[in-house]
Amino acid sequence: MAEKTFPISTQALERLAEQYGTPFYLYDEAAIRAHIRRFTQAFSIFSSFREYFAVKACPNPYILKILASEGCGADCSSLPELILAEQSGMTGEYVMFTSNETPAQEYIYANLLGAILNLDDITHIDFVAETLGALPELICFRYNPGPLKDGNAIIGKPEEAKYGLTYEQIIEAYARCASLGVQRFGLHTMVASNELNPAYFIDTAEMLFKLAADLQEKDGVRIEFVDLGGGIGIPYRPEQQAIDYEYLAHGIRAVYDRIIVPAGLDPLSIRWECGRPITGPYGWLVTRALHEKHIYREYIGVDASMADLMRPGMYGAYHEVTVAGKEHEAKDHVYDIVGSLCENCDKFAVQRALPRINRGDLLIIHDAGAHGRAMGFNYNAKLRCGELLLREDGSVMQIRRRETIDDYFATLDFTGLEHFS
Repeated sequence: MAEKTFPISTQALERLAEQYGTPFYLYDEAAIRAHIRRFTQAFSIFSSFREYFAVKACPNPYILKILASEGCGADCSSLPELILAEQSGMTGEYVMFTSNETPAQEYIYANLLGAILNLDDITHIDFVAETLGALPELICFRYNPGPLKDGNAIIGKPEEAKYGLTYEQIIEAYARCASLGVQRFGLHTMVASNELNPAYFIDTAEMLFKLAADLQEKDGVRIEFVDLGGGIGIPYRPEQQAIDYEYLAHGIRAVYDRIIVPAGLDPLSIRWECGRPITGPYGWLVTRALHEKHIYREYIGVDASMADLMRPGMYGAYHEVTVAGKEHEAKDHVYDIVGSLCENCDKFAVQRALPRINRGDLLIIHDAGAHGRAMGFNYNAKLRCGELLLREDGSVMQIRRRETIDDYFATLDFTGLEHFS
């Protein structure tokens, strides 16, 4: 069972709420560091290992700089993400550029950064060669196994996904790149999201290891690294269990020894591009109860909304909710916890058993440290909340201020409005 905890006292939380206003995100630096060290240690059984943190999960340079100091690289999908990685000290082959439908200028910037280009389609070979004048020394391709591999409930069936190359295209793509002078090669896939079954990733590794052996046999291409993608889940629900990294690493190692070593591909570097497990459990959305409503259901209205955390409204995703200072009280009330967006799906919890909530109580929404603030939006002209970082010494710093009305209007030009008809 995954215990849901919070790193500061109710009194300290109230002081933060008074100083910064609610809602806000809070991240725990010490917990993030401890987790990435445990993750890295588990996979140290391979001769070369690297985690490329998925920037999309938590695109804040302070978080990225913490991870960079722990030896992580960055998995980027856009020009701003590349800039965030660069500003956080991640450059060269510590950056994996895994994009799709990519504009030319983004390939140019990634190449100038020395990033690994992870191409999403066979037609991108010519596009990149035309854009850069030549293909880079190192190229990676994203593999889509189609019906050969089941997706999970969140990411869907691989054959229905827009990402990656088929098996036949993969074989052709590496042969073409080798004929065009590419010297080094990586291999990548991403076929699951928020998956808690370690066997799924062991099977994925086996699939990629077999493909690496096929590429050597058919194209004479030696794959130097395999990127298993992301997709490792976290136990959002208290009754769920986190993945045992040591068990997973040893399971992948057994497949490695069975396929990679006899194929003469050892040493082969193992890479991940996880985001959710690295920061997800160590970020919380803090919001204050503003209203209560008693109609066909009991509602608690809070000052956060789906614009701050869209996962529950968009996916029906579960996030544990606790009431600050009432963690040990009886859960003898049933509420829908809702925001103020003009959408009925703007709910953080539905028919959730909780202690009695009073106006002014602070609510803590757990496991919001990945794909939380990052997925915020401005529908209904909602202003996105800020982010705070709990440092290892117990101090708290603001790492992103909350948006203002001026921010919202910054891209609009009102100067000619009076003459517009």
